[in-house]
Amino acid sequence: MSNNYIRFDWAIKRLLRNKADFTVLEGFLTELLKESIKIENILESEGNQTLETDKYNRVDILVKNAKGEFVIIEIQNQKEYDYFQRMLYGTSKVITEYLHLGERYKEVKKVYSINIVYFDLGQGEDYVYLGKTDFKGLHQKDILSLSPKQQELLKGIKEPADIFPEYYVIKVNQFDNVAKDTLDQWIYYLKNDEIREEFTAKGMKEARELWRVDRLSSADRKSYMKHMEYLSDQASLEWTMKVDAEDKVRKGEKYQIAKSLKSNGVDVGVIMKSTGLSREEIEQL
Repeated sequence: MSNNYIRFDWAIKRLLRNKADFTVLEGFLTELLKESIKIENILESEGNQTLETDKYNRVDILVKNAKGEFVIIEIQNQKEYDYFQRMLYGTSKVITEYLHLGERYKEVKKVYSINIVYFDLGQGEDYVYLGKTDFKGLHQKDILSLSPKQQELLKGIKEPADIFPEYYVIKVNQFDNVAKDTLDQWIYYLKNDEIREEFTAKGMKEARELWRVDRLSSADRKSYMKHMEYLSDQASLEWTMKVDAEDKVRKGEKYQIAKSLKSNGVDVGVIMKSTGLSREEIEQL
């Protein structure tokens, strides 16, 4: 484990117990959202887990900041083809659960959905994506904005995009390990479990002090090691499945070649030498 630092997903799942640890997560959120973030409290942690393996494969927490806005942080280790739908479900669930029956819709709070994924989600060349909601005119191509009266009544809201959820996707494995700015320093940590000495991003100083394996209690250290072993097992399993799938494809191609050669009267010995298949396999074609 590089420099003895705790993996980010386990840290936010198990170590957000006091205000000191809040400062680490506040630093990450400040660098990502480009505004100063203060955490008021943690409302939920891993509330939607249904399987024993969920606690290893993903981490979900819900944070309320000092402005009353909600931040969903989800970390997903295994591939999910319908992950975008899950993102939508998550924000919708928060909005409906925290708008009390009978309240005006103006009380709906802003929701940020931060998704840290360790698999190739979608298709794109970048490693950090932001999704926002704008209303664009089909004919005039203008962007729908709030009227002056709406801006007066909905204090602090300047455009519809300020109301609707914002979605961040960080594709960790696509990061090239070159930290070009302070957000990249955090992504470097997400990918490598390492905080380099020259890193100056907000929250990094606190993470260096607090999020270290050698600071854990014996019980937490045991839990952490179990978590890391599980991730190693999963990585090995995925690699094995990939190799097996590639072998199956290659063998299928060999069968096609052998079948073609056999139909053209090529000697079985030549086919065996060309494809590496056994005589029995060729004779069964």
